[in-house]
Amino acid sequence: MTIPANLKYTKEHEWVRVEGDCAIFGISDHAQEALGDIVFVELPEIGRTLEAGEAYAVVESVKAVSDVYAPVAGEVIEVNEALEGEPELVNSEAYGAGWIAKVKMSGADSVELMSDDEYTLFLEE
Repeated sequence: MTIPANLKYTKEHEWVRVEGDCAIFGISDHAQEALGDIVFVELPEIGRTLEAGEAYAVVESVKAVSDVYAPVAGEVIEVNEALEGEPELVNSEAYGAGWIAKVKMSGADSVELMSDDEYTLFLEE
C-alpha cells in the first residue's frame, strides 16, 4: 500500500491535502480496506462550518457504518457528488477520485496531523 507523501494523515485514518487556503479531505487506503466494499457515502452540506475533529460525513460499507472526521476546521465549499452514484470510488481511488469534501480553512485549527512517514509508523504499531 502506497501512502502519498503530499498528504497529511489523522489517527482516525483520514487524509488532507492543503491547496492554498483550501483543504481536500478523504479516508486513507488503510481505512477503506478495513471497511470493505463501500456502498454509500453521506456527504456534508455545502456551507456547513466544521470544527477540527468533528464528524462531517458517514461512510457505509458491507461491514459497518463509520463517521468521517474533519482533519482541519473550515467551511465546506464542495463535495464529491460522484460518490452519490459511485461510492466505490472511495475503495478504488482513496487518494484520488474518492475524495469526500473540499473546505475553505478557517485558521490553523487542526487535529494532530502526521506526515506520510509518521502515518506509516502509526500503522505498524
